[in-house]
Amino acid sequence: MSRAEVQNQIQNNRKFMHCPPFEGAMDESDQKKGLTHPPHAKSLTDIQSSAEVITLPDFDDVVLHDSYTQLLDTRRSRRAYFADETMAQAQLAFMLWSAIGIQDFRGPNDAASLRPSPSGGARHPFNLYISVRNVEGLEPGLYLYLPLENVGKKRVAIAHVASLAEDADSYTEKITHMMAGQKWTARAAAVIIATCSAYRAEWRYSSASHRVMLIDLGHLGQNLMLSATSMGLGSCCLAAFNQKVCDEALGVDGLEEYTVYALSVGKARD
Repeated sequence: MSRAEVQNQIQNNRKFMHCPPFEGAMDESDQKKGLTHPPHAKSLTDIQSSAEVITLPDFDDVVLHDSYTQLLDTRRSRRAYFADETMAQAQLAFMLWSAIGIQDFRGPNDAASLRPSPSGGARHPFNLYISVRNVEGLEPGLYLYLPLENVGKKRVAIAHVASLAEDADSYTEKITHMMAGQKWTARAAAVIIATCSAYRAEWRYSSASHRVMLIDLGHLGQNLMLSATSMGLGSCCLAAFNQKVCDEALGVDGLEEYTVYALSVGKARD
């Protein structure tokens, strides 16, 4: 890109960060038109019905920090991991629930879902996939969190949706390619990948929804990182990834659902 093209892109991006005209957008929204709200989360019917649903252990005793101030003072982005340290299933469960676990529904026809992380209009347009390398008792591969399986409960269900690689070397190559050449992500016990099902938010906010979804994504990422830190784990949020490779690996179409964020997690090296 030429310097002029770069500057033009910067100006367009700055305009995108401005607050959009919500009133006009909501007047044209599908919610305003009386259309039924979209599903709150993906289910087995959205992937493959033959996938096994795995209920992870309770996470009541996984949090180590007893001081919120200390927790905030400790949180840092950690990119170096002990590759041989195994992550417990309960630790993974707590992280997933703390981000998008469904606690309750509100509104006409249960249109809004209440979760630990905030979301504009309680739309929560994100899905969480997990690229597992070293999690206790889980076969390496790709999993999908199914929050609709345990509404109102502090329980987590996941489904094994794909095998990412045949062996350790091919896993390293694959996840490194997905994460835009960041090879250190292959040493993490898991990489949590967020996709966006955009219509969940567009149903309410129409053309004004997309800036809000990016704000919501920050809320989700902070919950994931604080939860990891609270258990003595290290994590790092990733904005850089290979869009096409990630979408293809997750089996999403890149239009109605697409990759927007990732987070590595594991036992961090000092």
